[in-house]
Amino acid sequence: MACPPPIGSGTRWPSRNSSTATAASNRPARADGGTRLITAFDIRRLAPPTRGAVVSIGVFDGVHLGHQATLAANVRRARELDLTPTVVTFRRHPKRVLLGRAPRTLTSLEHRLELFKRASIEQCLVLDFDEALREMPAEEFVRTHLVAALAAREFVLGFDSKFGRDRRGGPELLRALGFPVEVIDEVRAAGRAISSTAIREAVELGDLVAAAAMLGRPISVLGHVIHGDKRGRQLGFPTANLDLHHELHPPVGVYACRAWRLDRDPDCRAAGLPAVANIGLRPTLGRDEPPVPTVEVHLLDFHGDLYGERIELAFAARLRDERRFENLDALRDQIERDVVAARAALTQAEGLPGPGSRG
Repeated sequence: MACPPPIGSGTRWPSRNSSTATAASNRPARADGGTRLITAFDIRRLAPPTRGAVVSIGVFDGVHLGHQATLAANVRRARELDLTPTVVTFRRHPKRVLLGRAPRTLTSLEHRLELFKRASIEQCLVLDFDEALREMPAEEFVRTHLVAALAAREFVLGFDSKFGRDRRGGPELLRALGFPVEVIDEVRAAGRAISSTAIREAVELGDLVAAAAMLGRPISVLGHVIHGDKRGRQLGFPTANLDLHHELHPPVGVYACRAWRLDRDPDCRAAGLPAVANIGLRPTLGRDEPPVPTVEVHLLDFHGDLYGERIELAFAARLRDERRFENLDALRDQIERDVVAARAALTQAEGLPGPGSRG
């Protein structure tokens, strides 16, 4: 399919009916029926587009209910027109360049990509927000990144979506260039506007209920299982140590959780394995070097090797603070009580949506 003419050619950009449909059977899919997300990190390495795209742009940190409304509208419109539902996002938060600092993210890039797949997004362009991109005029960004690279035909944007130098790009510019644009209104929960900032505040305060209400699912983190000191195994409670890649997590403490092995269940369709998670500095196992925050997970009904696997961990309830114990026997006794408390908390939480739920 031919791309629209460049800006300044004197020709209007395409209308909603200008795309040439291709067979729906060409949509990317996994063997298990889930969506396969095609991800590109460089527009120069994108395959030539075979059909047009409906495009949404943003960081999408947390992929909260507001983001989900945008993604759902994108997918709906793409299905109607037989286009490709597409997201343009950023490897790191743009505020790192714009302000010299950025908040700790709710979701790593890997986690966001998983959530995009669950929302049925089929294509994602991941950009490095650097000085060159910061200074790129909005019209040039549309021409080079959205039209030439992605064959953008329509846009679905959040109410506050802006792009290009001095944030001059947005719905008004795109409409002036001839593109249909759907703008998703602000989404609210419990009388409060949903935003990544509000969710970060709730997570940092340990308010699992408020965060889940804005996310549309429990707070969850995604990490890779790395080797630890195997002290939990010596206690009779083997743990998986997670490398969270700097994802924001609830405060130090012990939590009842459910865990998903993403390499086996990428969409978190199963119920999830019951688990107890300890977030903290492991004060009982003091070391000479400065303490480092850790996330250790004991799966209650699992025996096996998890090293190297990707685990998504959803927090259901806080059980207690982390504290120091006089000896390992006292710690073992407390863990036994934690397991009982976690089972009770997870039973009470049955029926609540998991991280694979779609808003």
